[in-house]
Amino acid sequence: MLIGITGTPGTGKTSVTKLLEEEPYYQVIHLNELIKDEKLYSEVDAERDCVVADMDMVYDRILELQDKSYTVTIVDSHLSHHIADIVIVLRTDPAVLKERLEKRNYSEEKVKENLEAEALDIILAEAVEWCEKVFEINTTEESAEKTLKNIMRIIGGLRNGNTGELEEEFRPGSVDWCDYLFD
Repeated sequence: MLIGITGTPGTGKTSVTKLLEEEPYYQVIHLNELIKDEKLYSEVDAERDCVVADMDMVYDRILELQDKSYTVTIVDSHLSHHIADIVIVLRTDPAVLKERLEKRNYSEEKVKENLEAEALDIILAEAVEWCEKVFEINTTEESAEKTLKNIMRIIGGLRNGNTGELEEEFRPGSVDWCDYLFD
């Protein structure tokens, strides 16, 4: 099973997937590192301080790397909803997200771009449009450990074919930051 952990930068994807790496039945692929390390991009966007991933190359490489001896492969990235049919979207209040991104020394423009993306549900909307199953977790006041427990519950439900309650609890659209845009 291939599951994407996606969301705007700073929502906790890497923190929680580093904890998932300690679990014996999960393979974790940190997609952003893979893209940079293996040069799976078509260009460098100096103005936005990022690379433009070649998603066809990325998808093919993920399929090559997916180790079937693991019951679940987790792909960690704000791009993972482009690859996986099942995704968990992590969300964070833009005020908290702003602090996190500033600590990373993101430029003022890059912080603004990511805050707007979070407030407008950009990644969630794409995931809902493109993916078979989408779950949404508000990580604003949650530790990585608590977020991990919720992810483990979702994965357990998926593996057991019993996601009814989880689909309601982690329903896409249950987190709303639109007020942020009008403050």
